[in-house]
Amino acid sequence: MGLSRFWPSPANDRLGGAGERQAARFLRKLGYTILARGDRTPMGELDLVARDGQCIVFVEVKTRRSIDAGQPFEAVDARKQAQLTRLALAFLKRRGWLEQPARFDVISIVWPDGARDPEITHYKNAFEATGRGQMFS
Repeated sequence: MGLSRFWPSPANDRLGGAGERQAARFLRKLGYTILARGDRTPMGELDLVARDGQCIVFVEVKTRRSIDAGQPFEAVDARKQAQLTRLALAFLKRRGWLEQPARFDVISIVWPDGARDPEITHYKNAFEATGRGQMFS
């Protein structure tokens, strides 16, 4: 496992940021309201938090230059899902929104070098909350 997994390069940070901006634009065109971008806590970061009607949507954005190492969405594994669940619960608690319906979406972006526009795939309700806590029935 290389160090880049823990310390992203500036180029990867720029690609990720550009992907998140594209994802936010994409969601706004679908009628979503963006509530938060890059919500950081000591536990980690939520890429995007949006509202789709009455539902709070936690959106993980994965951006890659190619699919040589697999599709971007494949990086949202069980460990990442558990982390996102914890972050979402903390977000809802901080805002007093525990009674709001919520879901997890993944936006997968492939943006080859030199391409003007990326290929965006939106996975609505991509996974269920995992673990223990008030989000679970």
